[in-house]
Amino acid sequence: MISSVRGEVLSVGLDHAVVEVGGVGLSVQATPATLATLRRGEQAHLHTVLVVREDALTLFGFADAEARDLFGLLQTVSGIGPRLALAALAVLEPDKLRTALVEGNITVLTQVPGIGRKGAERLTLELRDKVAADAAPGPEPDTHQAQGPARADVVADVVQALVGLGFTAKQAEQAVEKVAGHAPDDTSGVLRAALATLGRKS
Repeated sequence: MISSVRGEVLSVGLDHAVVEVGGVGLSVQATPATLATLRRGEQAHLHTVLVVREDALTLFGFADAEARDLFGLLQTVSGIGPRLALAALAVLEPDKLRTALVEGNITVLTQVPGIGRKGAERLTLELRDKVAADAAPGPEPDTHQAQGPARADVVADVVQALVGLGFTAKQAEQAVEKVAGHAPDDTSGVLRAALATLGRKS
């Protein structure tokens, strides 16, 4: 198991980054929040999980061990694979996700695209006793850093990324339109702001 990687960031995309380790560029799938902490040309240290499938080897990276462990814990529930687990951590911060599991908050859990009411109930039933009892929601992301309207190419990229996470095109477009005038005028900023908006919807 590859539990962590450290090296120079060669590139940062909407859903992954390439980190050079020992002369090899490793593609690491990650949430927008994690990717936003990376800068091309700088050193990065990511906690990782290697998911092995018959047709692919996929490396998932996280800013801290807590998120990585929660990613693995989610997948112990039937019907929750790595993509859905990553989507859950993209929409809900680890503390908020843990709190929802402990409290059995179905409304919060069903904000994650791909998780319906039955899936949310199964998550709380199986994981309630496994997550920290003292989980508390973290601060709401700041989505009001006014830096001008988002460019058309940024909007298109963010909508595509949200659809890739499982949201419908309509949901993605509405979320981006709502934050476009307030979020930082860059792809990661708009993506994080749009996810924050989608995550707060009931």
